[in-house]
Amino acid sequence: MSDSYQLAPGIDADELRDWIQQQRWYASKSRSVAGIEVVERVALRERPEPLLLALVQTRFATGTHELYQLLLGRQTFDALEDPRHALELLRRLDLCDEIDAAEGRFTFHRLDGTVTPPEDADARPMGVEQSNSSIVFDERLALKVFRKLEPGVNPELEMLRFLTARQFPNIAPLRGWYDYDGQALATTLGVAQQFLPDAIGGWELALEQTVSHPDSLLDRLGSLGAVTAQLHTVLASDASDPAFAPEEPSQEALSLLTATIDEDIERIFVRLPDDPRLEPIIGRGQDVRERLAARAQAGVGGRVIRTHGDYHLGQTLYMPRGWVIIDFEGEPARPLPERRQKRSPLRDVASMLRSLAYVTSAVEIQLGLEAPPDFEQRARERFLQYYLDEIDVTLLPGGEAQVANLL
Repeated sequence: MSDSYQLAPGIDADELRDWIQQQRWYASKSRSVAGIEVVERVALRERPEPLLLALVQTRFATGTHELYQLLLGRQTFDALEDPRHALELLRRLDLCDEIDAAEGRFTFHRLDGTVTPPEDADARPMGVEQSNSSIVFDERLALKVFRKLEPGVNPELEMLRFLTARQFPNIAPLRGWYDYDGQALATTLGVAQQFLPDAIGGWELALEQTVSHPDSLLDRLGSLGAVTAQLHTVLASDASDPAFAPEEPSQEALSLLTATIDEDIERIFVRLPDDPRLEPIIGRGQDVRERLAARAQAGVGGRVIRTHGDYHLGQTLYMPRGWVIIDFEGEPARPLPERRQKRSPLRDVASMLRSLAYVTSAVEIQLGLEAPPDFEQRARERFLQYYLDEIDVTLLPGGEAQVANLL
């Protein structure tokens, strides 16, 4: 690291390296950082307390590297430990500020309206997150700060801009974002959204009502199926936008999908633990491959579109006015280009159906209660019925058998 590296008195590169490896959002927990470098930084504030926005690169012995976003304060590597410091980011958003740095520019964007709460605004972290840091201000605005950065537009921003512009009602609307554009890298740094204080998490709602109010929950899961279909229809509504225009699925895409699942089959069956409860499936990996191959021969059909990509009950909120879908970032552990790929909308549907299976098991494991008989099956049927009644049918394979096969 160069001698010009001066963050604050008493802070050095070795301390920073050790600290990063201990954070929840550090992605490569099985690898040690061999070196560290601040590749870009700007001062957001000098007084009354210095506040720096920094892009920090971790290097590994293999020659690879990762890039992280830090907000640095006096004697701290993470000024967001005091969430009030994030007010400075909101102030920059409100001003639509641009800050030139050594190798590029930090730009803050605001949609219509004011985003900055007053100086005495209440600020709190939004729960415990694994890959990002989110702060809520005055229970009306939420700022998500992306920690691990990749080149390109983050799907969270891309999807929220698209859906907000089309006034899709079942999201927390986008209010602003900030990004970096440099000689070697352009990346999204964070997004601001409307906060919905009267919402309850979809997972928490399902855990609470599976036993106590199963019929009411089934009705709500049906409406979630309809909202999911409406989401997919809107995402497929602009043929003029290359990033969102529906496409015909290619045979190459199907072959890649089949190969990926085949690798998963190999990995899972090799790693099965020695447990008597697994005897019915031990050694049956080839049976699964053969079933996969038979289904793949039927082709995909329908269209591939932009999808949520990490869809489950934990990515939903329920409000008096209905369902809200959140967290369009995709699976953070997967590379950004993969998260932006177009896929069959039935991938999201399958993910949600799996989530309904999880919640049925969680009621027993976590709460010690027993779900009503056949609740999982009824929940799946209700969600799927409302989805299929609402979806643009041109996005799906033709015929119930083909839909069921792909699903």
